[in-house]
Amino acid sequence: MVQSVNIPILDLAQQYANIEAEVSDAVLKVLASGGYIGGSRVLGFEQQFGAYIGVSECVVCNSGTDALYLALRALEIGSGDEVITTPFTFFATTEVISAVGATPVFVDIDPQTFNLDIDQLATAITNKTRAIIPVHLFGQPLNMTALMALASAHQLAVIEDCAQATGALWAGQKVGSIGHIGCFSFYPTKNLGACGDGGAVTTNDPAIAAKIRMLREHGSENRYLHTQIGINSRLDALQASILQIKLRYLDTWNQQRQAIAHRYHQLLNHIPGIVIPQELSGGQGVWNQYTIRLQAGERLGALSNNYRDKVRQLLQQQGVGSMVYYPLPLHLQPVYQNLGYQLGQLPVAEQACHEVLSLPMFPELSQEPQEQVIYSLKDCLSN
Repeated sequence: MVQSVNIPILDLAQQYANIEAEVSDAVLKVLASGGYIGGSRVLGFEQQFGAYIGVSECVVCNSGTDALYLALRALEIGSGDEVITTPFTFFATTEVISAVGATPVFVDIDPQTFNLDIDQLATAITNKTRAIIPVHLFGQPLNMTALMALASAHQLAVIEDCAQATGALWAGQKVGSIGHIGCFSFYPTKNLGACGDGGAVTTNDPAIAAKIRMLREHGSENRYLHTQIGINSRLDALQASILQIKLRYLDTWNQQRQAIAHRYHQLLNHIPGIVIPQELSGGQGVWNQYTIRLQAGERLGALSNNYRDKVRQLLQQQGVGSMVYYPLPLHLQPVYQNLGYQLGQLPVAEQACHEVLSLPMFPELSQEPQEQVIYSLKDCLSN
């Protein structure tokens, strides 16, 4: 048995310790200003983040979920429409499709990248399809060249879910600038995380940006004059000031994540029963998570998580954090039983759900504790 350690899946306290003076100074200035909602800090962050992504328009909001919802609303997608997306992601991606009255349509995933299998997309397109929401899962960019060609051929909108992929590149271009709309989350666990909730929508279409700004302010362009039913979705000045600071460090942090991922590759590559994540040629990931697949000696029944969960429990006993993203695919969630999907219909996503395990990943993870993760993992696999 390997000696117990304490290696969390994520350590935000270390990140804060490195920038504490800058963050404290910025927060105190906001508090002293009395301007907590809107204002120059929020506008400044919108401009800086838009420039970083490489778009002409950026609209910040309350969360990544709101960003997706506002994007669908801006495109006037609703009842009777279909939106194609992945079954292997966080629930928010499809929750917003349902929230606007549209129907999510699921396509299976690629077993190597966990992203949408683009080769299967065309068969899911119908005369009701209005948009595709690709998710750059775990920080790995989808093949946007192929996706945009398909979307263009069928005149479909593309809303990139970049919640886990801020700073990732496809063909040298940042995700969130390639589709018609990009949606970002600043939840604290993201590569660019606030100290609370936050989100942003990016686009090169001024009309879309204007509509999103109106919708996030209760459907109002001018105070007390409401032309649509909107929502209240603001990013406050405190979060904007913190994000301005963190944005300056983001590329460095992403480079550190990439180095950690490559070290994981080397350490894990020849361990039987482990499948390491793959990067597509043409893409540059930012590794919001490092997610392996644990394959038992004999195939388990679909959605039987026993082997993976046993390994995770043993890791926890040794003080090594890990996480399962995601234990149940979206097409089999209770709320979507009415859509008629059956067990076995999207087999790659279903298999992934009982094999995936995310290992510790954060920019400050040094070589020694990372090697300890591998030692502990080897020990757990042998039990």
